[in-house]
Amino acid sequence: MFGFQGGESADTVGRKKGYMKDAQHQWRFLTNYDLSSIKTEGQLCSMVKTRSGISEEQAKRDVDAWMEGQAILSPFLHL
Repeated sequence: MFGFQGGESADTVGRKKGYMKDAQHQWRFLTNYDLSSIKTEGQLCSMVKTRSGISEEQAKRDVDAWMEGQAILSPFLHL
């Protein structure tokens, strides 16, 4: 999701960096390391839940709402 893989285009890397920055703005407790290790939406929900102490349902709603805003930029985030 946010992690970088070898062989990605400069455009893809730039988009991922932008998404990481947006996610850190939304959830200030997420570090660069945290975000680079997140591969799925479920992992992001789990980390948001654990770090913020909110319910799983609320974390899912928060992540879904954030991803909806990001989907305008690139649907690949939903992979």
